[in-house]
Amino acid sequence: MFFLIGLGLGDAKDITVKGLEIIKKCSRVYLEAYTSVLTVGKEALEEFYGRELIIADRDCVEQDADSILAEAAEKDVALLVVGDPFGATTHTDLILRAQQKGIAYQIVHNASIMNAVGCCGLQLYCYGETVSIPYWTDTWQPDSFYHKIKSNRTRGLHTLCLLDIKVKEPTLESMTKKKKEYMPPRFMSVSEASQQLLKIIQNERLDCVTSSEKEQNFSLAYSENTLCVGLARVGSPSQQIVAATLKEMSETDLGAPLHSLIICGDIQPLEEEYLQQFLSKSCPASIFKNHVGS
Repeated sequence: MFFLIGLGLGDAKDITVKGLEIIKKCSRVYLEAYTSVLTVGKEALEEFYGRELIIADRDCVEQDADSILAEAAEKDVALLVVGDPFGATTHTDLILRAQQKGIAYQIVHNASIMNAVGCCGLQLYCYGETVSIPYWTDTWQPDSFYHKIKSNRTRGLHTLCLLDIKVKEPTLESMTKKKKEYMPPRFMSVSEASQQLLKIIQNERLDCVTSSEKEQNFSLAYSENTLCVGLARVGSPSQQIVAATLKEMSETDLGAPLHSLIICGDIQPLEEEYLQQFLSKSCPASIFKNHVGS
């Protein structure tokens, strides 16, 4: 059987009892190591699980998945995933492949940022579509997620922004070589994401000036003074949460990864009361007046 097991968000002990029991009986156990990371390394997991783990990088999971599934046709094989197994489309594809090959499978769920984000006090049912913010380059600066944020805020909904990570990314120079060379790991911070979001509204304003048709109905999805919530290392002992304006967030250092960013929509009274404890020292309490919910 093929087992897809969620590890949760914190450390080795976040594994469920069911997941740990399966790990101990499997012939081979892979650790997926590119869609997210835990606050502890492979060695700490191996010590707690009492099992050797095989690192499964992007190439292994995306290009050599059939080999992993072929093993599962003959014996029990597990793939461990940070968070919940269905937090990435890659894992959905694995299950579809298993179905096509007639290989039995089992999913073991766990906490993910999609539900643990409730730790900041914003109610889960008040979120709209989640967006992903990728790293920009000098020649590639996508901003299609801006319109999703605008749609959410038009309806008074919060937007959870999942921030880019780069693990074992090949350098452009090595793409044509037989032997790939990889860039150092990078994890987008809330300040980097906020800087890109600020750049987008600057571009939107410039675009409006050059388009009289757009100017007639022009409105921004958010502004420099929009309330945002930055989260770091959710589920770990060093978890950190800060509520601030987008401008302030662009200058905020929340330390080590992983980070997530929320662009607030309408704020309900209970949400406001809970968020007060996370307001940055320079953020006025009056910020909530711009985010009044019905």
